[in-house]
Amino acid sequence: MSEETTLAQPQPVRKQQQRSIVTQQKLLDAAIEAFSENGFKGTSTRDIAARAGVHHPLITYHFKNKDQLWRAAADHIFSAFTRSLSKSLEENRNMDAKKRMSAMIYAYVNYAKSQPALHKVMVQEASCPSPRLEWLIDTHLKPFFEASFSLLGELQDLGIAPAGNPALLFNMIRLSSGGLLALGNELKESSNIDIEDPRTLDEIAAMIIRVFLPGEMPAAAAKAS
Repeated sequence: MSEETTLAQPQPVRKQQQRSIVTQQKLLDAAIEAFSENGFKGTSTRDIAARAGVHHPLITYHFKNKDQLWRAAADHIFSAFTRSLSKSLEENRNMDAKKRMSAMIYAYVNYAKSQPALHKVMVQEASCPSPRLEWLIDTHLKPFFEASFSLLGELQDLGIAPAGNPALLFNMIRLSSGGLLALGNELKESSNIDIEDPRTLDEIAAMIIRVFLPGEMPAAAAKAS
């Protein structure tokens, strides 16, 4: 066998791998869209395959079954979500507590807008207990939420955030932004609020900060940061 033939052999394999990656991404995109619109029970694998424009048997080839495809789709959405917020916290780690939380709120609003399925999937799954909801909470939500509760507790101690259960306060902040964005079509018609306008996103984040973080950092604490 010539050297040229030996070097040429991997090319079909690489092309097949590339096609496989493209197919998986098509299926994930279609699954995210379908599950966010119709929920797990209301979505069929045939519908997902049709949306992706691929043959139905490729779902079981790549993801085994509908449950595994749902988990892969949810993992794709929520991993990117937690990375986005963790990046915000890391980039602002030297800022004071209010600025860190404010930056995270802006990041939250912008990610939720870029990925509408984030809250739609949560609404679909939160309607009743299920192993999927338990997995989603344990895998993606709890670790990040607990860090957020701690930061809000710090802000409450400083008199910046309202007193009360920091977990409840965090979820009020979360649902204020996510709920507004999830209702984008209705807001456009009923209230002339255009969430497609970047200025609206900035206003949502700024208003959430004013409402939920009304206090100012004490001078000593701000200087220490």
